[in-house]
Amino acid sequence: MRIDITDLSVEVAGRRLVHDITLSAGSGRLIGLVGPNGSGKSTLLRCVYRALRPAAGTVRLDGGDLHAMTAREGARLLAALPQEAGTDFDFTAAEVVAMGRLPHQRGSGRASAADTEVCERALSRVGAAHLAGRGFLGLSGGEKQRVLIARALAQEPQVLVLDEPTNHLDIAQQLEVLALIRDGRTPPATAAGAPTRPESGGRPTVLTALHDLNLAAVHCDELYVIADGRIAASGPPHDVLTPELLAGVFGVRAHRVRHPESGALQLLFDRLDTPPSPPPS
Repeated sequence: MRIDITDLSVEVAGRRLVHDITLSAGSGRLIGLVGPNGSGKSTLLRCVYRALRPAAGTVRLDGGDLHAMTAREGARLLAALPQEAGTDFDFTAAEVVAMGRLPHQRGSGRASAADTEVCERALSRVGAAHLAGRGFLGLSGGEKQRVLIARALAQEPQVLVLDEPTNHLDIAQQLEVLALIRDGRTPPATAAGAPTRPESGGRPTVLTALHDLNLAAVHCDELYVIADGRIAASGPPHDVLTPELLAGVFGVRAHRVRHPESGALQLLFDRLDTPPSPPPS
């Protein structure tokens, strides 16, 4: 499913935080938002998953205005993981993940066998099946994050909007979660050999904010660099993450290197005011 954000501006308490942003994400693409703290990444994403209404502009999914859809219609297409997400009630991890099935349930809202299968598979995909019976409030930060990602996957969305999905995760978990997000959603449950809904196959379109530029460089198809609520640059990571841009936007001196095995772009950083090291003799 394609995402098109056009001329989007956001105001909070009379202050404009996002200015006329236009970006597109083709179906199945993983698009990263990077930028300094306070640059407007989370504010932009909150508009995409409808926690905020834009002051101007539109968010469209395959041409349909997201903000004109009902809550149920939107939730069947788009799942979100906000930066600060959770619950004040001590549900079990399995119950939290089951909330992702609510947009697909009608009538009594009771979970079907197919719903349960989707939730169990989602927990397994994020390595959290052993947490199913645990109380959510008693989990560590990393465990909570994995459960919340499982909830988003259980929603079987066509679009995933993720605000810092690797928060609270250790290095191995960060790599696993981003690989999972890139490779595709949890396979749908089946009943008598039929998928739960016609559009459930295929890779979701992902729009995510990331702090770690090296993770963004490896896993994202395209990057949008946000600075002061505006797009400073966009394109493939190798083209965008230049030393000049990183100095201007992040205030660091960057050294571009290649991963010795994969060949992927990686970045090493110094403070901008640190004098360059002399070349080896």
